[in-house]
Amino acid sequence: MSWLLVAPIFIPLMTACLVFLTPADRLIRGWISVFGTSALTISGIFLLATVLQQGPLAADMGSWPAPFGITLVADLISALMVFTTGVAGVAVSIYALADIDHERAAGGFDTFLQMLLAGVSGAFLTGDLFNLYVWFEVMLIASFALMTLGGDRRQLDGAVKYVAINLISTVLLLTAIGLLYGLAGTLNMADLHNKLTGLEHQGLLGVVAVFFLIAFGIKAAVFPLFFWLPASYHTPPMAVSAVFAGLMTKIGVYALVRTFTLIFPLGIGIIVEILLFLALITMMVGVLGAIAQTDIRRILSFHVIASIGFLLLGIALGSPLAMTAAVFYMVHAMLLQTQLFMTIGIIGREAGSFELDRLGGLYKRRPGLAMTFLLGALALIGIPPLSGFWAKVMMIETSLALGAVTVVTIVIVYSLLTFVPLIRIWSSAFWSPMPTTGSESDLGVGGGQNEQRLLMIPAAGLAIVILAIGLMPELLLQIADGAATSLLEPDAYLQAVLGTSNDGVAALTEPAQ
Repeated sequence: MSWLLVAPIFIPLMTACLVFLTPADRLIRGWISVFGTSALTISGIFLLATVLQQGPLAADMGSWPAPFGITLVADLISALMVFTTGVAGVAVSIYALADIDHERAAGGFDTFLQMLLAGVSGAFLTGDLFNLYVWFEVMLIASFALMTLGGDRRQLDGAVKYVAINLISTVLLLTAIGLLYGLAGTLNMADLHNKLTGLEHQGLLGVVAVFFLIAFGIKAAVFPLFFWLPASYHTPPMAVSAVFAGLMTKIGVYALVRTFTLIFPLGIGIIVEILLFLALITMMVGVLGAIAQTDIRRILSFHVIASIGFLLLGIALGSPLAMTAAVFYMVHAMLLQTQLFMTIGIIGREAGSFELDRLGGLYKRRPGLAMTFLLGALALIGIPPLSGFWAKVMMIETSLALGAVTVVTIVIVYSLLTFVPLIRIWSSAFWSPMPTTGSESDLGVGGGQNEQRLLMIPAAGLAIVILAIGLMPELLLQIADGAATSLLEPDAYLQAVLGTSNDGVAALTEPAQ
């Protein structure tokens, strides 16, 4: 059964190789990519189902036992993230069939997309910090290639900002990893949990923890290190922006969650206070930044930043309910932000612009598009009973239980302010009449019927999934609660990793009790 842990990495890597060896035909390469992401989703389903049934799974690569070798681990949160990555990947690969032109496809779009998905899956499943760094670098290379495909000047400008700040993050991460190895003599996360518990140099450990916080905070676009995101996410094609919005920053949040629940005790130094401050200010800066924008792509980019603040809040509060809310919201945000970026991509095609003052008349022309956007917007605001509502209710409930009245106030204000930029998009694009400036050809570049269908199917499909999560949240809440418990009480994770036996290339542990 070791294939369960290897498959989410192996499938996109093999798909990338197959696409690369295929003649540069847009549809052939595109459909191979769709089948590859579908296989990734199926492997994610099997992995999640097995972890739900048996508990955390771990496998050692190359017959080197933990903590000395490369270990792959899947507990509830990592398995859930792999499955969600597959769902978002399927949607983006279908959307890209119409959104990505022949030039970018020939330049390797589908190959780099699959490499990105392999890096994302590897980051979720790795059991040691050095290989987490390796998968971050795989993602960085693939994302830089995706951002620069086509050679547009705006893309290159955004890519330079994106890579420059991420290289700084890489240096900080490597520095933190080196210092931590010097302190503990290991980089296996489960082994670090045991060795750091009674470490004498708690002051130095706090410094290392801050290094990790900054490094992963940059990748997650946490205040004040977020400026690269709105400067770059609006420049590439919308298929690229959608996969970046859905997945890239969430890897940074996942790394923070894993690091500050498994490796570093949250009580070390003033980490909790720092996390709480960063969470609240990131939420507010993100939503206020969205209000100040006039380009709908940049509006959603700032909403991505705001959502990161909400996710950090779950780590900072540290209670089981807060962590459950964070895990639930992570799935919600990964799917919703992918869906919203794809939807505004269609809006931009129909209107010929992404500027609010050049949009209008789309409700009569595309009522299905209007409903797709409205559903996503209401879910982002947190209107009951959509998916965003449940996470916010849980976060408010746990904040009240902890006596954190300021947190409750900011969460409510944040939710109310989220409404403002989204209603501006709705009013400008759908309620307002079609602008009279510009030629008609400038205002309607949505493409042919088949192309419109390929764009709408994944956007509407994710909208339906988001609606289903909101109307029937019980299963995801159950999984999120189990994931929160395993994060805060990692005994089963530790047993799975440090009790791994070897059988050939890899071996699966016995089910955790």
